[in-house]
Amino acid sequence: MSSATSGASLPSGLAVLTTFPDVLFIPEIIFGGLVWILVASTKVAFQMPQGWVMFVSVFCFVISTTLLCLYFCGAHGGSCSWVTLDVIYQGTAALFYLSAAVLQAYVTYLSSISSLQYITYQENIAAVVFAFLATLMYVIHKVYSLLRWKSS
Repeated sequence: MSSATSGASLPSGLAVLTTFPDVLFIPEIIFGGLVWILVASTKVAFQMPQGWVMFVSVFCFVISTTLLCLYFCGAHGGSCSWVTLDVIYQGTAALFYLSAAVLQAYVTYLSSISSLQYITYQENIAAVVFAFLATLMYVIHKVYSLLRWKSS
């Protein structure tokens, strides 16, 4: 697997799956989708925080999937502006997911002290775990995207 610093441009085609930061799109999409599914399947007791969690998970799922498809198609054409876009998106997604994970953890804590069902509590715990894993993936992707941006 090649690293982010070996080339200044973004890969295209199946080469997306051979570069380290770009292969992180796969777990980002999976973990984000799991957060989306788990929060959507629970009884929403706290609308504002869980609404933000849903917005972040759906937004990042759609944008990450779109970027991955664009990189597969080679729509970026090797332009440096796409490297900058990648850095900006990964940073924004990392901050969004960190805030969503903290809010989901808070909602899970509140549901543990209230009279919500045990199954809902377990789903909220799983959503917290996957939200923090998605945050970690986006932070790692951000660091390596910054290294690629710096070398471009």
